[in-house]
Amino acid sequence: MELRDATADDVDAIREVARESLIASYGHAVDEALLAEAVDEWYDRDDLVADIDDGTTVCPVAVVDDAVVGFAESYVVGRRERVGEIDWLHVHPDHRGSGIGSALLERVEAELRDADVDRIEARVLVANEVGTAFYEGEGYELVGERRVEIGEETFDEREYRKQVSRLTGISEGTVETAAGDTVYVAFDESERGSDGPFYVAYADPDRERRYGYFCGNCEGTDVAIDTMDRMECGDCGNRRKPSRWDAAY
Repeated sequence: MELRDATADDVDAIREVARESLIASYGHAVDEALLAEAVDEWYDRDDLVADIDDGTTVCPVAVVDDAVVGFAESYVVGRRERVGEIDWLHVHPDHRGSGIGSALLERVEAELRDADVDRIEARVLVANEVGTAFYEGEGYELVGERRVEIGEETFDEREYRKQVSRLTGISEGTVETAAGDTVYVAFDESERGSDGPFYVAYADPDRERRYGYFCGNCEGTDVAIDTMDRMECGDCGNRRKPSRWDAAY
């Protein structure tokens, strides 16, 4: 299996993979005619070519025996934080279970990390049990559910999220502090700061003994917390506002 960037020549193959993947994932819950309409609308040839040619879009394909059998598409959204949104990740049903989906996701995550995103988001219809299990198995957190309309039908959709470290040179979350202690940074456990996230740090790799916090702005561990849960890095001044009282009071 080879992973490479998509080209305009891959458009027809991408559309076919999308069609077969959608039927396999949603054929039990969505009318096939509606799925066909969705492919025409969501994977319009001209739109796909434009996306592939857009340097800000991450669009890898998986190739087996010279045939495209999977693809993904994502891009960066500039909100208060930089968010990498995964629009599509499809694997032809004949090639599922062989690690292609995980390889595509790893490729997408690496490129989004290079683009300095703070987190990655993906959305999957609840009816796609394989898709929801895939993201949960890849370490994504379920953060919400909403109703969406496709054609004239309404479906439940789940939103998944993974926090991403923008730091480099840190192997598997292991950091040595200025005092010579080894701490283990949980990049999937974070609090928003003014200049960067604060990541939870542990004194052991099993995350049983809490050490404190690791500053995502300066890579320091001199983080103080007061009685109002106000957090501030003593090295760079990155800070989190104090926790507010229960809004129901």
